[in-house]
Amino acid sequence: MSTKLDTLQAALQAVLGDKILELKRELGELTLRVRPEHYLDVARTLRDHAELKFEQLIDLCGLDYSDYGNGASAVAEGPRFAVASHLLSVSKNWRLRLKVFAAEDDLPQVASVNPVWNSANWFEREAFDMYGIIFEGHEDLRRILTDYGFIGHPMRKDFPVSGHVEMRYDAEQKRVIYQPVTIEPREITPRVIREDNYGGL
Repeated sequence: MSTKLDTLQAALQAVLGDKILELKRELGELTLRVRPEHYLDVARTLRDHAELKFEQLIDLCGLDYSDYGNGASAVAEGPRFAVASHLLSVSKNWRLRLKVFAAEDDLPQVASVNPVWNSANWFEREAFDMYGIIFEGHEDLRRILTDYGFIGHPMRKDFPVSGHVEMRYDAEQKRVIYQPVTIEPREITPRVIREDNYGGL
């Protein structure tokens, strides 16, 4: 396994050069981090270059690092929102995680890789819906999991767990209505008291 990772790491460094912001090898996996302005170009190179041949995008997800490590960003003083893509090369039999941070926190935006791998379509819509990350160049960027009138992005760390509104069926009006949340926050974790040396610890 390490020989294959060595080969992939060397190929990435040779092909991408200074477009690599960080190439991290951890737990038998490689994570490539690039700048937002190089993201789409790097994605095309990863797919098309004969030494790399990442033909498939397996997964793409949004990330919110606002509370990472109790307030410390994943990158020292870095941006809040990121996109991580998991790529597979069938012909070379290797995998890669491609990561990019959005340049701005107020309006997180990165290029869409849907023109490169069309499997990114719904994944990018999900990241837009859940995190509010805008994928520039996406042909049909709209919500995919939340309702039409939903306000906010529920996977953001600052989104309230109970949400802003709740819906219920009103028998008098004979329709579903929206109303402010009536759930009060509560602590649901039971208090556990253990004796000394519990479980041999």
